[in-house]
Amino acid sequence: MNNIVLNLLISFLQIGLFSIGGGYAILPLIQAQVVDSHNWLTLQEYTDIITISQMTPGPLVVNAASFVGIRIAGIPGAIVATFGSIISGFIFSISLHDFFKRHENIDSISNVLNGLRSSALGLIASAASTIIMIAFLGTSTFDFRNSKINIMAIIVFFISLLALRKLKPNPILIILLTGFIGLLIY
Repeated sequence: MNNIVLNLLISFLQIGLFSIGGGYAILPLIQAQVVDSHNWLTLQEYTDIITISQMTPGPLVVNAASFVGIRIAGIPGAIVATFGSIISGFIFSISLHDFFKRHENIDSISNVLNGLRSSALGLIASAASTIIMIAFLGTSTFDFRNSKINIMAIIVFFISLLALRKLKPNPILIILLTGFIGLLIY
């Protein structure tokens, strides 16, 4: 048990340390650690945890770390995974804040920040495409031969997207409605 807790701490320290962009940009890093490297969760379990993390209050990485930690090692796992996910970013942010404020007018510093923004956008797009592929095809790859297309998931997705873009309802209403629809359909 102690070895798993230590591994959770180290993994989420790495996630927190390299989570430039935060939020959705961190999803590929979490997947690489908990699904690909350590095999703590299946891809479906990971997707379920991320879905729940998005619906609960608080930052996505903290929620995901808490849920993964509790799933793998109970309360101690949740505590160390959550701590690991935030402490390196906290220390890093405090350390660099003053530096960037003093040098924000220097072109090279501005260029670095622009590069980091672009990288964060790529990570967000990667995470979104993985979640979409799992929801629509049941797999995270473009292997259409061995996957079953989930027509209902595609319909619910596009209706939700259209409603959010055109009608602009409260997103919580969409979450509740699609959860109810999922209960009825699946």
